[in-house]
Amino acid sequence: MLLRRNPSRSVRIGSISIGADHPIAVQSMTATHTQDVAATVAQVNDLAAAGADLVRVAVDSTKDATALAEIRRQTSANLSVDLQENYRLASQVAPHVDKLRYNPGHLYHHEPQRPWQDKVKFLADVAGEHDCALRIGVNCGSVDPAKVAGARQAGKGDSLAPMVASALEHCELLDRLSFTRYCVSLKDSDPAKVIEVNRRFAAERPDVPLHLGVTEAGLPPEGIIKTRVAFEQLISRGIGDTIRVSLTVPNSRKAEEIAAGRKILADIAAGRVRSVVDYGQKTLNIISCPSCSRVENEAFIELAEQVKEMTRYAQEHALTIAVMGCRVNGPGETDDADLGLWCGPKIVNLKRGSQELGAFPYDQILGRLKDELDRLIAERAVTA
Repeated sequence: MLLRRNPSRSVRIGSISIGADHPIAVQSMTATHTQDVAATVAQVNDLAAAGADLVRVAVDSTKDATALAEIRRQTSANLSVDLQENYRLASQVAPHVDKLRYNPGHLYHHEPQRPWQDKVKFLADVAGEHDCALRIGVNCGSVDPAKVAGARQAGKGDSLAPMVASALEHCELLDRLSFTRYCVSLKDSDPAKVIEVNRRFAAERPDVPLHLGVTEAGLPPEGIIKTRVAFEQLISRGIGDTIRVSLTVPNSRKAEEIAAGRKILADIAAGRVRSVVDYGQKTLNIISCPSCSRVENEAFIELAEQVKEMTRYAQEHALTIAVMGCRVNGPGETDDADLGLWCGPKIVNLKRGSQELGAFPYDQILGRLKDELDRLIAERAVTA
């Protein structure tokens, strides 16, 4: 089956190009600590050997940036960098990578008095100087606060409108700066929202290449199913130029993300697709973030597995439990879940919606989570 594609522009990233008529690229992200150069290089090369067209590495400090320079010397893979919350690190890492990814919502964390437009111009100038592409990475848990506030003032309860508005605004600025070597991603943990937000953006800017992903898709096989649902509905409509399957797996299994992505693309091209499902609306939905270098305790992955097993008795209840592995995405992206866990080095923070319920050791959190889950089920039974 010949897949139709949106008329997006061609954007070069190292040795590959995305958009236009180029093959849909498959990428992943390292889960090692960036300063562990040997482990990170090994994982980058393993992912590349598995078929990754691009590998993303997180950088959150000058020590990470220094390590990245050595990582670059030891691999020929196409590298993207996740700038996290410090946009100024771009000047240190750009000489060593092929693409810079920034989150518009995170631009407010450093130098809050400086206009975000100046920060984006800085990023565009650095990218242009060092032959890098850019990705505008809009994430449901860290949307531009100005856009969220504007939507509330306008009486819009739609969580997707601020995401699209933020992405469009950044595209318009980069276009005015004559920097067009960029792509966009709009990610959520709900496949239905991923479909809708990307359809809205593509309707406005079909010329901009899109990176697709369901963030915090979780453990396989459920995480693969969620991702497949979103990709099938978007790619079959010509939307999507590069993809990532974000799975909660140990470091040794990161290559499964590439295999899953390749299989989904092959199945879509062959017409082997699932029917549209309303995923997670009538049953328990567990979301968990992909293992990455931001995770401060690898016990997070085991905890996600334990949560899945412990909550099997609640499968018929339409509730969402989020298990997040770091301080970057955890606090914000658990707000929309009925119950949320975000993990630190020694403790796990428990939330009910946006309400903080406390922080507990790893060996105590399952019991506290079960207590809250039982309480929530009982409350809903009364009001049903």
